Amino acid sequence: MLDLLPKILIPFIFVVFFVPVVKKIAEHVGAMDIPNARKVHTKPMPRLGGLAIFGGFLVGYMIYGGTGSQQMNAVLIGSFIIVLTGVFDDIKPLQAKIKFLGQVLAACVLVFYGGFVMHDISAFGIYINFDIFSCILSVFFVLGCINCINLIDGLDGLASGISSIYFLTIGIISYIRGSNGLEYVLTFIMLGSTLGFLVHNFNPAEIFMGDSGSMFLGFIISALALMGFKNVTLTSLIVPLLILAIPILDTLFAIIRRTLKGESISTPDKFHIHHQLLKQNFSQRQTVLIIYLIDALFAYASIVYVLRDSRQGYIIYGILLVLVITFVAKTNIVFDKEKDIKGPFKVKKRVKRWTYI
Repeated sequence: MLDLLPKILIPFIFVVFFVPVVKKIAEHVGAMDIPNARKVHTKPMPRLGGLAIFGGFLVGYMIYGGTGSQQMNAVLIGSFIIVLTGVFDDIKPLQAKIKFLGQVLAACVLVFYGGFVMHDISAFGIYINFDIFSCILSVFFVLGCINCINLIDGLDGLASGISSIYFLTIGIISYIRGSNGLEYVLTFIMLGSTLGFLVHNFNPAEIFMGDSGSMFLGFIISALALMGFKNVTLTSLIVPLLILAIPILDTLFAIIRRTLKGESISTPDKFHIHHQLLKQNFSQRQTVLIIYLIDALFAYASIVYVLRDSRQGYIIYGILLVLVITFVAKTNIVFDKEKDIKGPFKVKKRVKRWTYI
């Protein structure tokens, strides 16, 4: 246990002290997040925080990463591509197709050069071999993780906190199982980096991570998940996905919602899970803490599933999914009920009230 503390503390301390430097750089180059009707914050905020997280990752790896391998080289090269793409976007927003091209390039480096490929899985007596689709599915998996974290990054401390829960959970599972490979080291380095950033990013935030941070976190999360495929079990795929249940479900709901409206899936809106909680009169901090709690329960279920009793894990997963689906049914996450169902009556009421005022 004692050997873990430096792996967490050194990146943590580095990021805590490096964030103020990054904040000044962001202000100098104009990498500022300007408030608008879709956003929650009310004043311009620096948004190059991903550089600090990436810096903590590099410092931790240089000290504890050991001898470089082709797999680690792929992580470093892919990380550099994804962070550089995010930095350009944070300074001056890129076209969606340019940003997506950067994501695809980073994913291809990880899959085709690093060998992060899910060839097959087996569980419940079922064996699936992806065969010629292995690499393509792996690329889509990486892209999915990148965009899940990117989409959930809408409130102070939300993406960094959820990522911290993910790294902590994977770290606990790895430690108890006696793992000591590359994924074990990277998990705790990233935990220290995200917690260090959270010091400055929790509400009220001093800085945002921007796309440079959210896309990098999604990229690293996908890399750690794919490292687990060497055991060729469904657990390697399902557990990481369930730990990230909230951002994954939020992304899925966003795709369905925008498709039903005939909009591009990249069109921004204010119907995400965190927006729905804000509409219930929760504060930003309360909303983030509620999502932390739900995500932590999914993480606990994953620990129970892997390390104790899979049946208990199934039960907890099931209860949590029912709660999430119930919440979805009562809000506008998928359907804009106020607009599509009650719209005409609501507009009349508003017009009348405004006329009297």
